[in-house]
Amino acid sequence: MGEERKAKARDAKGAGTQMMEPILQSAIPYDIDAKRPLPGIQPMAMEDWLLRDDAYAGQMALRDRLLADRRDDVLRLNEAARPAADELLQMVLAHVYPGAGDQVTRPDGVTVPIDRSDPLGTVGRLVQEDFNILQKSDGDDEHVLTGAVLCFPANWTLAEKFMKPLLRIHVPVPDYDENIARRVQRLFDGIQVGRPLWRFNVLRYTNPDLFQPELESRKRVSGAKRDGRYLRSERQNLLRLPKTKAVLFTIHTFVMDLG
Repeated sequence: MGEERKAKARDAKGAGTQMMEPILQSAIPYDIDAKRPLPGIQPMAMEDWLLRDDAYAGQMALRDRLLADRRDDVLRLNEAARPAADELLQMVLAHVYPGAGDQVTRPDGVTVPIDRSDPLGTVGRLVQEDFNILQKSDGDDEHVLTGAVLCFPANWTLAEKFMKPLLRIHVPVPDYDENIARRVQRLFDGIQVGRPLWRFNVLRYTNPDLFQPELESRKRVSGAKRDGRYLRSERQNLLRLPKTKAVLFTIHTFVMDLG
């Protein structure tokens, strides 16, 4: 079976994973017209790292289902990144659920066990954000994606990007050339503990689904369109984990109906 047919089979298998109604926000907490030249980075206060918005309950219910039904599609972890994943879980708990024990109760009333043997699976059920762990070994030129819980991909597939360096990860993004890649790598190298950064993107979609994986060869056939009805914006931030020194790329996804 070819890759495209496999992808269609996966899509059909997971067709019931999305909610019948789109999961939409009523507002975006930043000015989407305030665009900057790529990569569009600006400083961020650490207390603003994670957000909770009016789509919380719907997004968390979808995350629960994806992690239960399509775990291999939304979670990957290289063993070398496990200490960073453990550190991430501790940071999220301290940030959102300080003093947590063996379980926490989310704002939507769902109780989540704290499974420290499954740090990314657990953190993926605690907050709306997706998390990507990137590490750079001695002698490497670029950071590599060594772990992720990615429930809401926007036209990319985690399996294709896992264990790939930054330039390769951004195939087939047309604007991400070698010049941009060098600037982004310098940015990753320079990120300091306690001084996170953030940026955002804005796209128009014909399809409001949050879970939109796409193979590189299929070139965004899921519904990204210049004049689409739905505005999709990712609030992305970068921070360096204090102990492992891995770089964490965090994504909070907003979708609004422009109808």
